[in-house]
Amino acid sequence: MRVIVGGGGGFIGKFLLQLLNKRGHKVTVISRKPGERRITWDDVSKKGIPNCDAVVNLAGENVLNPLKRWTQQFKQEVISSRIDTTRTLAEAISRSESPPRSWILVTGVGFYPPSRTQQYSEDSPGGDADFLSRLVRDWEAAAELGVTDRDVKTQLVRVRSGVVLGRDGGALSSMLWPFRLCLGGPVGSGKQPFPWIHIEDLCRLLCQVIEQEGRCGGILNAVSPSSITDTNADFTHALSQALRRPAILPAPAFAIQALLGQDRAVMLLEGQRVAPKKTLESGFTFLYPDLSSALSELLS
Repeated sequence: MRVIVGGGGGFIGKFLLQLLNKRGHKVTVISRKPGERRITWDDVSKKGIPNCDAVVNLAGENVLNPLKRWTQQFKQEVISSRIDTTRTLAEAISRSESPPRSWILVTGVGFYPPSRTQQYSEDSPGGDADFLSRLVRDWEAAAELGVTDRDVKTQLVRVRSGVVLGRDGGALSSMLWPFRLCLGGPVGSGKQPFPWIHIEDLCRLLCQVIEQEGRCGGILNAVSPSSITDTNADFTHALSQALRRPAILPAPAFAIQALLGQDRAVMLLEGQRVAPKKTLESGFTFLYPDLSSALSELLS
């Protein structure tokens, strides 16, 4: 199949490209610079998208980048890197004479309000709890421009991901050195839910959506089955066990808030208890359904 990927140079994008190529699909990446099997965002904006079977957007500035202060300018970068790229692709799809069968947007479970007790499925409401929740709401709304402006056969699939665990980037890589130096520990109280997914499972799910031509549903929660009960303390313990290092130094809430700012600190100090209900109903099988299996593979 012919697949176009926005944000293909990032942490998730690189893994997805490898998997798509391994499965024999023809992939074109949207990037800032032109090249072989590449088109630029400016090309998409001015000329539209080439004929394809699926479009996937993974683009977005890292919200939790600790090297970036939470200024109004950086906040706008976070918003525009998601909404502007999504709108560009959605408008290109709506103008296409031969639109793709699948239009896949990877967002986040931050759409659902933080709660230690409430359990969320794909049918649960959200989108107005905090900065991240409203961002996901507006982000997903921008994607709808590609399928609602006219009668097209494109299926929009919103994949709401939890924390993505992988070897070469993301949350796990930033945690490994403190834990290896015996400086790791729970974040805040440690009681907050910890929705997560192994990067291979996320990319396999995206491949399934592409290969089933969007038939597996409008919203899919990309979280492991154990995310329904996993907490930050559970993750801390599992990582400590996998590394054979103690994890007794908690990161206090006030320090997280001082480092990241209130809007971003919420993402670490609170969480959502999310179930992959429709994901499982679609027939998807997780290779790494719990923290033990995921961390065993990633740290082997």
